Amino acid sequence: MRVKREEASRYGLAPGDVARVLETAFKGNVVSQVIEEDKYFGLVVWYDEESRRDPSVIEETLLETPSGAKVALSQVAEILDTTGPNVLNRENVQRRVAVFCNVQGRDLASVVRDIRVSLQPIEESLRALPGEYYLDFSGQFEAQREATIRLWGLAVLSTVGVYLLLIKALGSHRSALQVIANIPLAAFGAVVALLIVNRPDMAELAEHPWTQWPSIWIQSTHLSLAHWVGFITLIGIVSRNGIMMISHYQHLMDIEGMPFGKEMIIRGSLERLAPVMMTAMTSFIGLVPLLFGEGEPGKEILYPLAVVLFGGMIASTALDQIVTPALFYLFGSRSVRSKKPVSP
Repeated sequence: MRVKREEASRYGLAPGDVARVLETAFKGNVVSQVIEEDKYFGLVVWYDEESRRDPSVIEETLLETPSGAKVALSQVAEILDTTGPNVLNRENVQRRVAVFCNVQGRDLASVVRDIRVSLQPIEESLRALPGEYYLDFSGQFEAQREATIRLWGLAVLSTVGVYLLLIKALGSHRSALQVIANIPLAAFGAVVALLIVNRPDMAELAEHPWTQWPSIWIQSTHLSLAHWVGFITLIGIVSRNGIMMISHYQHLMDIEGMPFGKEMIIRGSLERLAPVMMTAMTSFIGLVPLLFGEGEPGKEILYPLAVVLFGGMIASTALDQIVTPALFYLFGSRSVRSKKPVSP
């Protein structure tokens, strides 16, 4: 039904008044109740089945105007035989049409990015239509985006919290910063591991010049929620090696009375090499079952988490043996806590 607004307003009728007639005709309207013993039944008034199928009968329906006069429905509305949605969904007082899809074999973010590119011409054509039409991506993608934002905030808070704890434990912000320097090393290793695991098809690379290979490789590497959880976990794990080494440097100077210098750093690094490698190896062995579980049911989150942890821990363990002693040799003399040697 399409209401003729000018004709309806001439008779003092609103579009809702006209629509209620069709609601009564097709859906029915409870006008009273029938009581039979102790049972109540609603008395519903509506058109019979034959009349509901005949548009001419609907058009002859009389409407009562505010002045008391009667007017036929065909004078204020047009009855059309057309198709339409069975249900009108609304969100924020706006009509919406939901299109659903499932993702398989790829991460959600990359699929949504490709859909955005494909629908860009349609989105531009919608802007040219009268009214306000737009495309909105929600559902699981929206939840993942909000979770990613929260994880970024948690990552910053975790780094600040670790930094404050390191200042408390090591007694110097310089020593704490030297431990925090392990985090970029671990992030580098995690990114390299992701690039290796998510390498593109060689046939696809062969179709492009080698100058475009890095961009194609990066585009094939996508970060999911599990990857971000792995990066946050690395913040605490990789700080362990730096704490073990710098605290031992301070032990050699404060407790054993060794002077600051290359000999002290070499001795401290060699004495902490075995504990660092043993703790790293136990962690690596624990991650091996997860690394070989790609595609297995129940490991959709554990596998990307293990890839990030494995790559980050390898890079941090290897580079930490070079970076931490070098940083402590350059800046450690200013961060040494003033303690008197303890006599045996």
